[in-house]
Amino acid sequence: MSSVARLQDLPPPGGFGKIHYEKVPHKSFFNGKWIAITFGISYALGIAGYLASVNIIKRQRIETQSARNAIQPFLLAERDRQLLLQMRKNRDAEAELMKDVEGWEVGTLFGTPVYNTVGENEWIGYRPNSYYAHADPDRRLDYEGFSLYV
Repeated sequence: MSSVARLQDLPPPGGFGKIHYEKVPHKSFFNGKWIAITFGISYALGIAGYLASVNIIKRQRIETQSARNAIQPFLLAERDRQLLLQMRKNRDAEAELMKDVEGWEVGTLFGTPVYNTVGENEWIGYRPNSYYAHADPDRRLDYEGFSLYV
């Protein structure tokens, strides 16, 4: 075995440096002036964007309301058409149901006419009971919100 001279671990020449134990102040990236300028610019840009979007949203709302006003007569006509179709189905169902009863006339209640002929410009409202006569009783609850959507 060869013998190697051992070296002792010693401090560097002149000794170790000073040990810093005082508080080291951090480097400041922004001071109050730059924070205020940044806030002012972002606030101004935000207000400008808001004012620009308000006009766009206002125009879109006007366009949407105009479209609703334009389509409303068609929706009312379609609702009335569906009402007449359902009343016709009810009348046909009554004819089918009561075909074996002697003396029963479709459209009358014990001889009193239920359906009346009215003038061309007149409208007689309907009763929900006659509209939902042959429907599921739970569907009757749909009537509560029937006129809210037109």
